[in-house]
Amino acid sequence: MSAMTSEQAVFLLQNAYLGALKNESRITKKVLESVPADKCDHRPDPVSKSAIELVRHIAVAENRFLETVINGVFDVNAAALPESVKTPQEVAAWYEQRFARNFDALAKTTGEQLLKMVDFRGMFQRPAVTFVMLGLHHTIHHRGQLSSYLRCMGAKVPSIYGESYDDAQARKAAGG
Repeated sequence: MSAMTSEQAVFLLQNAYLGALKNESRITKKVLESVPADKCDHRPDPVSKSAIELVRHIAVAENRFLETVINGVFDVNAAALPESVKTPQEVAAWYEQRFARNFDALAKTTGEQLLKMVDFRGMFQRPAVTFVMLGLHHTIHHRGQLSSYLRCMGAKVPSIYGESYDDAQARKAAGG
C-alpha cells in the first residue's frame, strides 16, 4: 500500500472527519451537561471513574487529540481544565468553547501538517490526521460509558443516535 498524500489527507479531513466531529461534539456536550451537579461522585463500581472524572476526561481528551493534529505533537499536558471549572455544566461550556476554537484551527491545517508523524506516548507513531478519528472513537467510548450512568443518577438521557426514551417522553408530554 502506498503512503497517503497531502491531498488525500486534506480530502479525508475536509470531506469525512470534520462533519462527523461537529455532529459528535453536539452530542458530547448534551451528555456532559446532563450529569447532575449533585451526583458527580456517582460510580457504578469502586474501580470505575466517577461521573465528574469521566466528564472532565472526555472534555480534556477530545481537545487534546484535536490539538495533537493542529500542533503535530501529542502533549499529555495540553488542554488542561482551569481550576475554576468544577461542575459538569461548566465543563460542558469549557468543552464547547475549546472545541470550537480547535475545530476552526483544525479546518485550516495543511496537508503537510496532517501528514506529520506523531508519537503517541512511545507506543506508536502515526500521521497526525489519524488522531482525529482516534480521539473521536475515544470520546464516543467514554461518552457511552457516561451515558449509562445518567439514569442511575436520576438524570435524563439525551438523544444520542436517535431519540432517547427521555426525549420521547418529553416530546409526548409537550403534545408532540
